[in-house]
Amino acid sequence: MSVEKPKKKIDPSEATRVIRRMMSENAGEYKKSYAIAIVASLIIGASNGGLAYLMKPMIDKIFYEQQLGLIWIICGAILSVFILRGLSSYVQAVELAKIGNNLVARYQKRIFDHLMKLGLDFYNDTRSGHLAAQINQNVSGIRDLLNMTVTSIARDMISLIGLIATMIYMDPILSAAIIVIGPPLILAVAYISRRIRTVTREVVHLNSHLLGAMQESVQGIAIVKAFTMEDQLRAKIGKLIEQAESRSNKIARVSERTTPISEILAGFAVAGVLAYGGYRAILTQQPPGAMFAFITALLLAYDPARRLARLQVGLERALVNARMIYEILDTEPRQSDKTGAVPIHIDKGEIRFEDVYFSYSETAPVLHGVSFAAAPGKTTAIIGASGAGKSTLIALLQRFYDIEKGRILIDGQDIAGVTKQSLRHGVAYVSQQPYLFEGTIADNIRYGRPSATMEEIIAAAELAHAHEFILQQPQGYDTPVGENGVTLSGGQRQRVSIARAIVRNAPILLLDEATSALDNESEKRVQQALDSIMQGRTTIVIAHRLSTIVNADRIIVMEAGRVVEEGRHETLIGDPHSIYARFHKLQGGTDWQVLDDVGETGEKVVEAEKKVTARRGKAGSKA
Repeated sequence: MSVEKPKKKIDPSEATRVIRRMMSENAGEYKKSYAIAIVASLIIGASNGGLAYLMKPMIDKIFYEQQLGLIWIICGAILSVFILRGLSSYVQAVELAKIGNNLVARYQKRIFDHLMKLGLDFYNDTRSGHLAAQINQNVSGIRDLLNMTVTSIARDMISLIGLIATMIYMDPILSAAIIVIGPPLILAVAYISRRIRTVTREVVHLNSHLLGAMQESVQGIAIVKAFTMEDQLRAKIGKLIEQAESRSNKIARVSERTTPISEILAGFAVAGVLAYGGYRAILTQQPPGAMFAFITALLLAYDPARRLARLQVGLERALVNARMIYEILDTEPRQSDKTGAVPIHIDKGEIRFEDVYFSYSETAPVLHGVSFAAAPGKTTAIIGASGAGKSTLIALLQRFYDIEKGRILIDGQDIAGVTKQSLRHGVAYVSQQPYLFEGTIADNIRYGRPSATMEEIIAAAELAHAHEFILQQPQGYDTPVGENGVTLSGGQRQRVSIARAIVRNAPILLLDEATSALDNESEKRVQQALDSIMQGRTTIVIAHRLSTIVNADRIIVMEAGRVVEEGRHETLIGDPHSIYARFHKLQGGTDWQVLDDVGETGEKVVEAEKKVTARRGKAGSKA
């Protein structure tokens, strides 16, 4: 599996924009902390210059002139410089760590808040594992970018300037050695930075794919085992790991090229200075203090100079990470509240679809002029073959997507003009695939209404016929459910999700195959519970098993994105040529799935019926 090379690169002007944006968004929040860190950095830089300067009187006055009385003064001054530098380094490191940790926390919250604003279309186009891995890898780029900028400018730059000033003061001629080191190092770093940009982005993408693939494999481990996919996934993951390792090795080779270049240049400079100083000391009998102070300053300047030389390389990495985070934050929600949207007021709960058209893409229309009404306080059932558009109606009613044409009204209010949050507060939803979140059983029920009391949670569980099995769990309602409720059976997860819908106490109830995961006994009990909570609520039910909706106040039959029949069970079943009647005839056993296998159109129901008859005939002959 190969990963397509990213086409987008970060040019210098864009890098500047990213840094400016980060500074404008964050600098004001940390003025005090940054001020403390900068002052500490200035003290570190000044102490390095002072330490080099003290080498001159140390060598000249003590070792050369042998003035005994100055030993304690000069040594005390050197000790004070080290103490001051140590404390300043501690303060600087702690402040920058606090800023960095808070930055990561702020951006994690910001990203999550933004992800919650994005519509389902974004998540349909984005792998969840890849997205989680990308956020986890890249969120630290903002912290690293700001910290590198501050430490390099405030600490390394100030230290280097102070040490260069000390060297020039001690010996202006020898200071020309700096000119020898500077230009070649700058050219080398510029070349390396250009090379590292693309490779870094490739590594981030590869690692995101790798972590995402691992996460998906773990989540789908039951399917992996059932279909003996271990060898296939092992080969797939192994190839991704090898690609990521290869790119990481390439980054190491490219980025570390600054080390031998800077070491070689520094070696030439130090050797040249020592040779020049040695000849001058021997031929002119000049005291060695100035020379030792110069060499000390030169050696102390090496580390900040090396870090500054590598700064561009580090910034390139951090910029790639930061830019990818901003790509997520800059993703505009395609579906948002309209300007002037108002909260919806649901009184009766009447729902109307008026000539609704919708498609998930330009080439795949799903609904074609759908119109029907769900009476307030009544139950409306929607049936049809897979792909008829039933679940799409539920999604549109909750404004997971916006329709292309037509209107959806609740109590006469067009939901396109109301806030999504108020709309969804008035709806309780049970999906055909129950999803539980990490936490306890009580936590998952309480997600329906955060203010629900424990008594209300237990009452909802009793209505959903979940109370009995919950009490049998090791810790009752405080039992952790594991990832996506892995510690519970499918039927138990569904009953917990039904309890979550019950505790919401919303005027509109949406049931999308709510009993599909239950066995016959559990289905009967849950159906009784649903019948009781549906009283007085506007309920829309999607079901495959007609036995669960025969008592519905109105039944809507859909086919290929259109409403083809509607009425009560008795009316629809009375027409032997109706699609509903044929559906009902197929429900003699567990043959509803045959309809899905054959197709969606009404004409193919006949073919499905023939298959069912043939299957039963074969079973009878075998008997």
